[in-house]
Amino acid sequence: MRATDDLLQNNRRYTVTHVNPEMSPRPSLGVAVVVCMDVRVDVTAALGLQPGAAHVLRNAGGIVTDDVLRSLLISQRLLGTREVMLIHHTRCGMLDFSDEELADAVERDSGVRPPFALGAFRDLDEDVRRGIRAVTEAAFLPHRDGVRGFVYDVATARLREVA
Repeated sequence: MRATDDLLQNNRRYTVTHVNPEMSPRPSLGVAVVVCMDVRVDVTAALGLQPGAAHVLRNAGGIVTDDVLRSLLISQRLLGTREVMLIHHTRCGMLDFSDEELADAVERDSGVRPPFALGAFRDLDEDVRRGIRAVTEAAFLPHRDGVRGFVYDVATARLREVA
């Protein structure tokens, strides 16, 4: 059995006990969290989030990409969020390569160079600051004053705010 089949079986069990509370699509805390997809970061537990509390946007590195900005625009303009938390983490794989090296390897193996930036970075704090700037400078976002950035320590689960 493949992992997807296991997950589908889990879903079938979940549907037996799931109660649809007619939850609003608007996050009750009015916050969107941009965080890395790393499995060591359990953002729901780390922040004590209940279902319906926040939009959680995950990608490799938790970087602010065009698609993250697109999602934040929808989150803010249509679904009422007013704050943004950006979360990177220690021991991130995005620190271990360069865009150029990985793009070269992909091109060698497949004959096609990725048509997008891969987003590797060398400094956690500086990349969090870059993400904060990207959000606060996005004029199409109506709420740019409540943007804060953090680094999550995968060993302790503690968040450290980036100045």
